[in-house]
Amino acid sequence: MTTAVPAGFVPPPYPYDRLDSLAPIAERHAGGMVDLSIGTPCDPPPPAVIAALAASGSERSYPPSIGSVALREAAQRWMHRRFAVDVPAADIGATVGTKEFVVTLPQWMSLRTPTRDTVLYPAVSYPSYAMGAELARCRAVPVPARPDGQLDLAAISPDDASRALLLWVNSPSNPTGALDDLDAAADWGRAHGVPVFSDECYVEFTWSGRGRTILERGTAGVVAVHSLSKRSNLAGLRVGFYAGDAELVHYLQEVRKHVGMMVPGPAQAAGVAALDDDAHVEVQRERYYSRLVRMADVLATWSDTPVSVPSGAFYLWIPTEDGWAFAEQLAVEGGALVSPGEFYGDDGRPYVRVALVQPDDRIDLVEQRLRAARRTSTASTRGGT
Repeated sequence: MTTAVPAGFVPPPYPYDRLDSLAPIAERHAGGMVDLSIGTPCDPPPPAVIAALAASGSERSYPPSIGSVALREAAQRWMHRRFAVDVPAADIGATVGTKEFVVTLPQWMSLRTPTRDTVLYPAVSYPSYAMGAELARCRAVPVPARPDGQLDLAAISPDDASRALLLWVNSPSNPTGALDDLDAAADWGRAHGVPVFSDECYVEFTWSGRGRTILERGTAGVVAVHSLSKRSNLAGLRVGFYAGDAELVHYLQEVRKHVGMMVPGPAQAAGVAALDDDAHVEVQRERYYSRLVRMADVLATWSDTPVSVPSGAFYLWIPTEDGWAFAEQLAVEGGALVSPGEFYGDDGRPYVRVALVQPDDRIDLVEQRLRAARRTSTASTRGGT
């Protein structure tokens, strides 16, 4: 008699790998494909940061897992300048980028509180929130958004709240660019005894009002997560940090030491230089906002679809009847690769996300192609009437 062996975990296809069928279509254009699918920064980082990376002399020794004192104090200074909040350097920890922090967090939190098994996260969001829960064998429970894009915290059932290890919030949102009510999220978490982790990696690119952090009304029960990938065009260095509730941060610092989560020493030195310089961020803000405004107009004209500039981040989140059909048409006529909204949850299916990360000359190329396609389509229509 053969005993059936339970099937093990089979990783689902990585979302962006599913675009492999569209990439060759976009690549046929003269000048090649313009990749607007993944939010990979393509603009140059500041020269001072590259100099710090090359001259730190820290490559020979193991870097501190929690982050060097210099890096954590630079993060402390940045938060004070940007948000007028004061978080002790001891309550800040370094991350190898922030994606690894997002994906591994449920595992560490379930070890801390084994009586709970649920990760709450925005229903339309970065797919790593849900995948982190799945990899930790936790329940991934999406929280729907209200019409204004903010989390509908009232929709969380009492059972899910009682089982929650943590709640993720993301403001400005990836992919929608919406700004969430971080005060409301913090209040909900404190009222229900649920730690709230706030992904604020796009906070420097807030277009409606000032950038906000969840730490502005205190650190009890909340942790903010930040990255240098977007603000400083340093995605390849993998430098980020988390800050907030002293007990939570210390717990994660200690767990992560055992796992060997370490930002390389030269990358930490570069991170200090980047965090201490705000001027390059203002330049990057102007680049992204200019691209958003220009491409919103181009895509609205080309597709006859309303395209709004978001409240934050550098993505256009465009409503459409069929996200895959829109993406294919854009590959055919504009040579651009974009992401169907289903990558970001079932509620994202009737959308596409366009990441305005390519240099201006590549954005210009897409604009020229789409305007030409629009002219051809108009001429063809006229010729047939």
